[in-house]
Amino acid sequence: MSDTTTASASEEAPVTQVRPVRRQARGERRIVQILDAALDLFAEVGYEAASTNRIAAKAGISPGSLYQFFANKEAIAEALSARLAEAMRAAYAPAFDDNAIATLPIDEMLDRVLDPLVEFNVRHPGTKALVGGPDMPPQLAAATQPLQDALNARVVAMVGLRLPDLSAAERDRAAFVILQIVRAMMPSILAAGGAERAALTAELKKALRGYLEPS
Repeated sequence: MSDTTTASASEEAPVTQVRPVRRQARGERRIVQILDAALDLFAEVGYEAASTNRIAAKAGISPGSLYQFFANKEAIAEALSARLAEAMRAAYAPAFDDNAIATLPIDEMLDRVLDPLVEFNVRHPGTKALVGGPDMPPQLAAATQPLQDALNARVVAMVGLRLPDLSAAERDRAAFVILQIVRAMMPSILAAGGAERAALTAELKKALRGYLEPS
């Protein structure tokens, strides 16, 4: 009797071990589903106008299901902050990690810097509604500020190498203008598709090439 009981318990043990893993996997998929829906909604209506009910509807779940994972919209934004900060870090890697990039031929340099940034924004269209927007959540501002600072410093360094005769103030000003041009053009690039997106990206590179080449 005891041997049979032991054998039965042994046979059932793997089932009880698997179930929590399956529940965890389902929970992780649901979190991704909620975050994806939130980012899409932020892109459509902005952060402030989005609500947990609207996010739940966008995700195709009930508000009660959403609250199992996130207490409020701010908690969703915080989770998105971590995810987007990591994605931004990966997108900006070509501009941050290769110290020789600023010495490349200018067309190659612009390709290496701008193409990943365009691709990042295409893949994460809600980012602009969060990063730098008028209703940008404080937690996202804190999470992305180091990346923004690093990008600014990198552009300043590139300008210094390309235009070594500029003063420090002139370098800072030129870097500021470059970043403003990119930010101003990005919505139009994202709104376009296919050949038009490629054409607008090429025009952006042309403008930056003219700005960075010595006169």
